[in-house]
Amino acid sequence: MSVSLKAKIAEVFEEPGCDINQGKSEKERKKGCTKQLSPGAAAGGCAFDGAKIALQPVADVAHLVHGPIACEGNSWDNRHSASSHSQIYRTGFTTDINELDVIYGGEKRLFKSIREIIEKYDPPAVFVYQTCVTALTGDDIEAVCQRATEKFGKPVIPVNAPGFAGPKNLGNKLGAEAILDYVIGTVEPEITTPYDINIIGEYNLVGELWQVKPLLDALGIRILSCISGDGKYNEIASAHRAKANMMVCSKSMINIATKMQQRYGIPYFEGSFYGISDMSDTLRQIAQLLVQQGADAELMARTERLIEIEEARAYKRIAEYKLRLAGKRVLLITGGVKSWSVVAALQEGGMEIVGTSVKKSTKEDKEKLKEIMGEGADAHMIDDMTPREMYAMLRDARADIMLSGGRSQFVALKARMPWLDINQERYYAYAGYEGMVELVHQIDRTLSNPVWQRVRIAAPWGDDGETLGALVPTTPPVPATAIDPLACVAARAMGLEPEEIPV
Repeated sequence: MSVSLKAKIAEVFEEPGCDINQGKSEKERKKGCTKQLSPGAAAGGCAFDGAKIALQPVADVAHLVHGPIACEGNSWDNRHSASSHSQIYRTGFTTDINELDVIYGGEKRLFKSIREIIEKYDPPAVFVYQTCVTALTGDDIEAVCQRATEKFGKPVIPVNAPGFAGPKNLGNKLGAEAILDYVIGTVEPEITTPYDINIIGEYNLVGELWQVKPLLDALGIRILSCISGDGKYNEIASAHRAKANMMVCSKSMINIATKMQQRYGIPYFEGSFYGISDMSDTLRQIAQLLVQQGADAELMARTERLIEIEEARAYKRIAEYKLRLAGKRVLLITGGVKSWSVVAALQEGGMEIVGTSVKKSTKEDKEKLKEIMGEGADAHMIDDMTPREMYAMLRDARADIMLSGGRSQFVALKARMPWLDINQERYYAYAGYEGMVELVHQIDRTLSNPVWQRVRIAAPWGDDGETLGALVPTTPPVPATAIDPLACVAARAMGLEPEEIPV
């Protein structure tokens, strides 16, 4: 691991927003979290994968992976992040290094790849991702990117997050550090208003940002930049002129929010777009921060009027679903901001939470969860649940449905219990008031799907594999007076009848 990468990792783990760091002494905090990974510790994603996930939704940028082709294949387009403009982010670029590059170095190949991308696609910038192999062979991507920037007049941004550096979450933060070091503050916006905000840690999964943007537009609030869903390079580069920041997923990009507050004096808060009440609270907090930063105080009144209209409309639309979903027990296996934000949405739908994963949640996430669930929240907070424990909970009918990511779906299917995708691979947007209606609609559809009744019917064969009701062949009992055929032949030769022969 290079000296610069070690220093960057130590800097990331000195993050004041990290709950682990808050419990350390000043001396221990300076050391950072330098514990080496053990085999299998990066299961579910390495640092490179985390950096790619965090930055690839910047849609008009070319994302070039400097490493073997398999690295790009494993990370390309693995989220349903949508774009309203450029589609170049969906193209997989890789230097595809080979054995000779490992021996002689791959820096020349990297430079030629950058040149080819700029000449053919002309993106506003190129992001270059370091991988394990090229980091181990010593390729200096920072130097190559600097040389390419000078040569071609385009920003070429090094993202130094090789997979062996740590798990996926560390990669998220290393990607955010690249944005802080090389992008934010390099471009001035054409215009600024007192109503400009940045949304950080939002990836526009299946277009969720587009369910929130009309609400902000109705209030006259402008999204100056979104980091990184549906993002544009120049918008992110001018993000330092916003009046307030909203943090959506603090586990991935909290360092952007805290450092922008330190460098540019931009206040931030962590909010949620999931659920009716949380969406309303988020709108109020955005308006409050903007008013504190100089926006017209009438913004608060406009916000309350909008909330009143939207809440009434949303509650009316979910009323029918609540009648069928009341009392349904939900097992929520996700983590991060969803550990508490989705809980509030499910409770508004009349459902009961029997367990929610907090494995990837911050200290603030856990506190919010306790506030939402009240007494007994600790009993429902799961730090880590093995697949065997998930299966047992579902099999014993302690939950009616499981909401999780794709990796857990087969546990629910094996237990013959309904399952709904709540993570990045999903096909439905659940943000905002419209998203809340869609969420309860999809849960209702999943629970009422007749397939679950069919798969629970006992199979026509038992657990021992023998078909029930089939004729079992039996050997007829041998009578006590059974006669040996050879003995019959011998008896007749002696003039005796067979029945006279003793057995």
